[in-house]
Amino acid sequence: MTGKDDDVPYAGTSTSSDAADATERISSGIYDLIGVEGSASDSRATVTECPGKDPDRYFRVLHPWSFTPASSSDLEAAMQQLRESLPRHGWKIVEYGPDTSKNKNLRLTADNDAKKAGVHIVQMAKDNPPMLSVDVVSGCYQVPDGQEVEHF
Repeated sequence: MTGKDDDVPYAGTSTSSDAADATERISSGIYDLIGVEGSASDSRATVTECPGKDPDRYFRVLHPWSFTPASSSDLEAAMQQLRESLPRHGWKIVEYGPDTSKNKNLRLTADNDAKKAGVHIVQMAKDNPPMLSVDVVSGCYQVPDGQEVEHF
């Protein structure tokens, strides 16, 4: 899910709105694993294209959101909690460590084969306020026969 474009799994047949709801439920489950007080941004999922597939028949769902801990000192604990909890809930961590930015933000990437989803989490400790940036992305869905991909 989070690797090369041709690694994107088939997630099944769904309408765009049902797939968006499912992806937002996955995000909610990740939020529940954070384990520290704080708040999530109020964002909705969006429909994107599947690489190399007919954009009128296939789509992916991206749900970007952020988590801001109640206390900036809890940011590291939130990231560590995710690193420990995600594997216990079916996620396989495929990347963990600092990125190449000047801030050397800590980055965690994980895939969940059962849910046909991936997540990218970036610990942005030097932002004001410090936060986790979270992108949950689905595998490729196909719209049911006779339906169209809704873009939102």
